[in-house]
Amino acid sequence: MESNWAAEHLQVIRTLMERSALYRRALAPIMIYIGLIGSIAAIIGLSWWRTYQPPAFILFWGCVAAVAMAGSFFLVRRQALKAGEPFWSPPTRRVTQATLPPFAFGLFIGVAAFVSYNRSLTYVALDVPIWLPISWVVLYGCAFHAAGFFMPRGMRVFGWAFVIAGCAIATLCLFTEVAKSIPARTFANGVMGLFFGVLHLAYGVYLYFTEQRRDET
Repeated sequence: MESNWAAEHLQVIRTLMERSALYRRALAPIMIYIGLIGSIAAIIGLSWWRTYQPPAFILFWGCVAAVAMAGSFFLVRRQALKAGEPFWSPPTRRVTQATLPPFAFGLFIGVAAFVSYNRSLTYVALDVPIWLPISWVVLYGCAFHAAGFFMPRGMRVFGWAFVIAGCAIATLCLFTEVAKSIPARTFANGVMGLFFGVLHLAYGVYLYFTEQRRDET
């Protein structure tokens, strides 16, 4: 039993390492897609709402995340069919399992904050406009780093960038008056747009053009 598990585990690792270049190429359209969705959502959030309402912010970005995730799975499935590979392969399962804990906790704190505000719980200490976007950024960075464990180094660097930048913003909010000097709507949607919009677009464009140069050589 253990020998079969070890053999399967080694086969998954070997497959991930052999296909790292393919996964890197497939990641470019996904990153660009997520970046476009995040940027458009941030523009809507910054221009549409005149007053900041935490439940509306949570629900809005929750729907944005659902659209981004559904579109990403569609792109992955299309690429798998094009390559003649099964969508729910052992490597895909491993990557999904690696990213599940941080994503699950991000969903939990979003739902908890939404419920607490709808029920007007006065003992909730979470300042949603500041700490919820920062928490999502750091958790997403952890998930991305975990997904890139058997993939190209750039994915792990991208994940670390989210974690470090999120911690830096949290430090500024704790020890300075930066967050209080910015309107809640601007801060919350700005953080989401910067990380889930601009940075994804930049990384996707970088992957696309570097792969184009490699194909030419």
